[in-house]
Amino acid sequence: MRFAVSYSTPFFGVDPDRLIAYAQHAERCGFEAIYLPEHVALYPGATIGPMELTPTVPFADPLDALSFVAAATDRILLGTAVLLLPYHHPVVLAKRLATIDVLSEGRMRLLTVGLGTLPGEARAVGVDFATRGRRADEAIDVLRLLWSGGADGVSFEGEFFRFENLCSYPKPTGGGTLPIHVGGSSRAAARRAGSRGDGYFPGGVLGPVERATQLEIAHAAADTAGRDPSAFEYTRWGSIDMPAERVEGMAEQGVTRIVVSASTGDPERARDELSAFAARFDLANART
Repeated sequence: MRFAVSYSTPFFGVDPDRLIAYAQHAERCGFEAIYLPEHVALYPGATIGPMELTPTVPFADPLDALSFVAAATDRILLGTAVLLLPYHHPVVLAKRLATIDVLSEGRMRLLTVGLGTLPGEARAVGVDFATRGRRADEAIDVLRLLWSGGADGVSFEGEFFRFENLCSYPKPTGGGTLPIHVGGSSRAAARRAGSRGDGYFPGGVLGPVERATQLEIAHAAADTAGRDPSAFEYTRWGSIDMPAERVEGMAEQGVTRIVVSASTGDPERARDELSAFAARFDLANART
């Protein structure tokens, strides 16, 4: 089992010193990665399920924030949970992600993408909300094509994206493509994760039966696509006070990574919570 932390700028704020201190402490504790969320823009009345989002909360750009974190850390991997893929042009995004990976010496390795649930956000960036799933599928294909393409260039002809003989450099560290995990809480997200993703990071409030069903769907989709389900990563949210028994139960469900966050906005208490979690699961020794 691997353990990571998340840093929600709407909750913790966008103070640069605080973000860096949180990431550096997580790295010292032995956490594998740090994740940041994304919303491009909010508006009054925006809701996710029954929850209304306060439109003035500060969602920092996750990739810019992760670049900032990378410059102040040495080992911790960089992740998004989730990057709203339909709202990014994949040709631009491929360059941004590869650049972060190169400058961080290969740490942009836990990109998790999702579709977004706010119609007004989609309209604001010129995306048809109803087609965002197909757009995300194409974007994943474009990202991998550009990362794997050589000096002769690559071409793509899709519903949303078209180009000929295109080259995108620099390449991710070590060559090859960056892992792309899929987030979401629907069966469609599980199918997308299996057919195109390197892992699944479900969100939402799902019961144990539905969670198990979605994992089966993801594995079946991977098998149908000719991909190896055993290489598939399964990430889940956890709580900062979770006991060892809960972690063992999640491992039995196939979970390979757990992401937690400090429960308090007080920086000193947040550090204490991360330290206590790391000590409970001996993360410092697990990373050596």
